[in-house]
Amino acid sequence: MDLIVKNSPIGPIMDWGQGPRRCAVGSAGIGPKLREGDGFTPTGTYALRNLYWRADRLSKPLCILPARALARDDGWCDAPDDPHYNQLVKHPYPVSAEHLWRDDNLYDLIAVVGFNDQPVTPGRGSAIFLHVAHDGYTHTAGCVALTRHDLLAALAQLKTGDRVRIS
Repeated sequence: MDLIVKNSPIGPIMDWGQGPRRCAVGSAGIGPKLREGDGFTPTGTYALRNLYWRADRLSKPLCILPARALARDDGWCDAPDDPHYNQLVKHPYPVSAEHLWRDDNLYDLIAVVGFNDQPVTPGRGSAIFLHVAHDGYTHTAGCVALTRHDLLAALAQLKTGDRVRIS
């Protein structure tokens, strides 16, 4: 079953067949993502590409996605003019790249959403992930964030061909 993300009277929710669960989305809400940094969580239907996790904080999650443990030097390029824009890179990186190894637990578990990646359009948006939410479900920069428990449950039920639908 696809992971369905949408607005509801209680705010953004995700449902994967186990009932709606609260989630966080970008500060601009769910909408058409047109440029890097616009705060939108992009509407559309996307494949889930890869799974990364902090092996020092949790065991390898049960999930069918290609998976590997995060390394301390992992990053994600968010510099639109760089040839590795919207891709995994290694730090130190010569241009802007988000650090995936974080102290705040948000990226203890990351599922990469296949947004703007086949092909990559420079400046359209990067680093759209499913990841762990802040306490209080504060806004993301454009990702979808859930509690660790809910994210693990959603990922564990994925079947081949399942996607994330954001509307």
